[in-house]
Amino acid sequence: MLVAAAVCPCPPLLVPEVAQGAAHEMDDARSACRDAVAALAAARPDRLVVAGPASPEGRGRYPGGAVGSFRPFGVEVEVVLGAGEPVGRPLPPSLAVGAWLLASAGWDAAPVEGLGVAESLTGEECAALGRELAAGSDRVALLVMGDGTACRTVQAPGYLDERAAAFDAAAARALEAADTGALLALDGELARELGASGRACWQVLAGAAEGAGLKGRLPYDRAPYGVGYLVASWS
Repeated sequence: MLVAAAVCPCPPLLVPEVAQGAAHEMDDARSACRDAVAALAAARPDRLVVAGPASPEGRGRYPGGAVGSFRPFGVEVEVVLGAGEPVGRPLPPSLAVGAWLLASAGWDAAPVEGLGVAESLTGEECAALGRELAAGSDRVALLVMGDGTACRTVQAPGYLDERAAAFDAAAARALEAADTGALLALDGELARELGASGRACWQVLAGAAEGAGLKGRLPYDRAPYGVGYLVASWS
């Protein structure tokens, strides 16, 4: 059963070595993410699943000990998912950022595993995946990585799209209210057009949280660099 969840954005710029001189611009986002991770630890889960968007090649399960690298972003920084000896295939970038967040927060509350979620999955496929994660009697926590739209300003990666602010606002309301129905109602095709990588993972969360009675908070909702970044905590 799902006992807690945290939703965090997944830009590599959260890693100070990647951001370099602009690292301070993400200080508030880092702080909100660390607080959300601390709330996960306080829930005393039996296991933690880190879910993040992934390419078709990167989808699927990752064991604790899987390694992520930020070399593609110009820095010699590696992270390990949870504890254990390095194993398995490399983590996709979203899960590497999740592993970095856990390491920076000193996570030692429960065993960790990863899940790369293909952005092509439908809402119902995502919900079914979430239900599978939360099935059983063990206490499961989710760290859900993913960004909002990439079209909030003319400087954004996807340029300005007038639909982006409304999409992000709907996602923010759903995350703040822990409204699983509203998350599942997010339009997957529109999310793809707006570059909202978090849509599929948020819908995995919705499936996992069905009937769990969790309450939500949304401590961070901003769009630096024209990309919607949301941090939520469900408990």
